[in-house]
Amino acid sequence: MPASLMQGSAAVAEAAVAAGCRFFAGYPMLPFTDLLEHMARRLPEVGGVCMNAESEIEGVNMVLGAAAAGARAATGSCGQGIALMQEAVAEAALNEVPFVVFNMARGQQDYFQATRGGGWGDYRTITLAPADVGEAVEHTQLLFHLADRYRAPTVLYGDYLVAHTHMGVEVEQRDLGPLPDKDWALDGTRGGTGRSRQIWTWAMGRTDAPGPGPDAHWRRLADKFDGIAATEARSAQHRTDDAEHLIVSFGTSAPFVDHVVDELRADGHRIGSFRPVTLWPFPEAALAATVAAGPCAQVLVFEVNAGQMIDDVRLAVAGRAPVRPIGGVSIDGSGMRQGALLSAAAIRDRVLAAIEEVPSP
Repeated sequence: MPASLMQGSAAVAEAAVAAGCRFFAGYPMLPFTDLLEHMARRLPEVGGVCMNAESEIEGVNMVLGAAAAGARAATGSCGQGIALMQEAVAEAALNEVPFVVFNMARGQQDYFQATRGGGWGDYRTITLAPADVGEAVEHTQLLFHLADRYRAPTVLYGDYLVAHTHMGVEVEQRDLGPLPDKDWALDGTRGGTGRSRQIWTWAMGRTDAPGPGPDAHWRRLADKFDGIAATEARSAQHRTDDAEHLIVSFGTSAPFVDHVVDELRADGHRIGSFRPVTLWPFPEAALAATVAAGPCAQVLVFEVNAGQMIDDVRLAVAGRAPVRPIGGVSIDGSGMRQGALLSAAAIRDRVLAAIEEVPSP
C-alpha cells in the first residue's frame, strides 16, 4: 500500500491485515471502537473474520480459540475492557497460545495492567508503546511476529492520540525473519497428531506421552520469560550525551517531552530524554547506562497517571541519581484522560521548576 494519510486506528488495522491477522474479535469501547470498525470492513475482503462480541470476555475467548487453531488473531479494547480479558490472557500465556491485544488506553493509567499482568501465574506480556501512528504500524507487525516466535500474547499500548491522530504512513508486509512451525496448533483430527481437541503443554494432549509434567513446564516458562527480558528490551534516546537532567516518558507523551528538550537546549540547559519503547521488558540496562554515563543530577519521570512507570525507573536507576515525578493525573471532559497536562508548555514549566530545585552538577 503506498503512503497515504490515515487515521491511527485504520493504520493499525491495515498493519494487522498486512501481518496476516485473519481473525479479530472485540466489543466496542472508545477510543478502541474505530479499530474494531475498520477490521470489520477489511477482514472479509481478505478472507478473514471479524466478530463484534457480546462482551470483552467473549471476544478474547473467541480469539484464544482461533489462535489455538493456528490463526493469527487479535483482540482489543481500552483498559476497562482489557481488565475483563485477564483470565483468558493468563491462560493463553501459560498454555503458550499467541495472539495480539490492542489496548487503546484512556491516557496512561494502564501501565501496571500492561506490565504486571492482571491474571494468575508467572507470566508477562511483551508490551510496545508507540509514540505516534507510524510507530504503531511498525509495532503492530512486530508484535504478531514476537507472539508467534515466543508463543505468547503480546500487547500494543496505544491511546486516544494513536487511535485518532491522522498521519502519513506506508503499510506494507514486512519480512521479520523465520518463525517456528505451529506444530502445536489444534487440527481437528482424531488420528495420529494427538492435537484434535486440546493444547496441554505438559503433554501436548497425548494420552500415550506423559510429557514433562507441571514442575518442568513452569520452569521452562520462567526461563522463556527471562530470555525475553534479556533480549527484547527496546528504548530510544534524545540528546542524552551530556545531559545533566534526564526526562523519562513513554508512548505519545514522549514527542511532547522531546519538543521541550529541544526548547530548553536552545536556552542553554543540558537536558535529554529517554523513552522505553518496550514497557515490558523494561529497558533497565539501557537506562542505567545512560544515567551512569553522566553527569546526571536528576531523573525526571513524566507520565499521565499518578505514578506507575516511576517504579521501574527507580529500580533501573538504582540510586545513581534522584528520581522525581513531574507528571500526574490529567483528565478533561472527553473522558480519554489526556487533559491539560499533556502539553509542551505544562511539561516545560514542571521541568524548569525541577531544574531550579536540583541545579546542574
